[in-house]
Amino acid sequence: MNVLSLQNVVKVYANHVAVDDVSFDVRASSIFGLLGPNGAGKTSLIRIITTITAADSGKIFLNGQPLNHLHPNEIGYMPEERGLYKKMKVGEQLLYLAQLKGLSSKDAKIKLRAWLEKFEILSWWDKKIGDLSKGMGQKVQFIATIVHDPKLIILDEPFSGLDPINTNLIKDEIYQLKQKGASILFSTHRMEQVEEICEDIVLMNKGKIILNGNVQEIKNDFKEHLFSVKYSGKAPSEMGTSEYETLSQNDNEIIFKTGPAFTSNDLLRELLNQNVNIVRFNEILPSLNEIFIKKVEANNE
Repeated sequence: MNVLSLQNVVKVYANHVAVDDVSFDVRASSIFGLLGPNGAGKTSLIRIITTITAADSGKIFLNGQPLNHLHPNEIGYMPEERGLYKKMKVGEQLLYLAQLKGLSSKDAKIKLRAWLEKFEILSWWDKKIGDLSKGMGQKVQFIATIVHDPKLIILDEPFSGLDPINTNLIKDEIYQLKQKGASILFSTHRMEQVEEICEDIVLMNKGKIILNGNVQEIKNDFKEHLFSVKYSGKAPSEMGTSEYETLSQNDNEIIFKTGPAFTSNDLLRELLNQNVNIVRFNEILPSLNEIFIKKVEANNE
């Protein structure tokens, strides 16, 4: 079951095609990465999904229903440019935003109190937004985004300005929201964060999708058959055939490159036959950052 489906979505501003025939699905209870360099079309796409603007053509479905003006109440959106009113107090700001999402004042107070206690910031209720640090404001905005229990949560650079402790705090909450059935659409430039928490990704460039799929499957598709072998004691004798080659050897570690038909088991068997004391053996897969750069550069060419 997909919580969100886009089919051939197009958005044009004057003579600029911001979103160019984009189609993808976000599975229910998943964490999905929306990636791309500046100007790729990510923000334009998010604005369409949240009904801030409308697509010029194409179809969008939320929980199987065509996107309509009531759907924003089922979506939580945390924009990169934070939208809190600096002169308002934390409590009244959160109450206001929660009621905009359809909660009664009574229900909003109960839910907000539970979240503020969970984050150990109940004492902030009467603080002015303008007196909060960027990281503190980030927590408040996160609570405003998820207090109405949305099924689709859109987070644009959610860890910006957070220290490592609060980054882990928000990250843990994202995992728990997923476990409770929410789907998270996660937009960021930080590839290491995507690699850590996202299951599926879409990579956009110049308004188009240039890569789409499961993170692990994409990394396997781009692998270069490289293996790292850490050993102790006696080094293997000179190894190198038409099936594999030694790329580097130092500090009791060797990097091998094998041919497509020569498996990791074949390489491991060669080493064991030489009585090499293997401490660690692993395949070196490309990082998402490397794949990101390679695909965008190739697309730009």
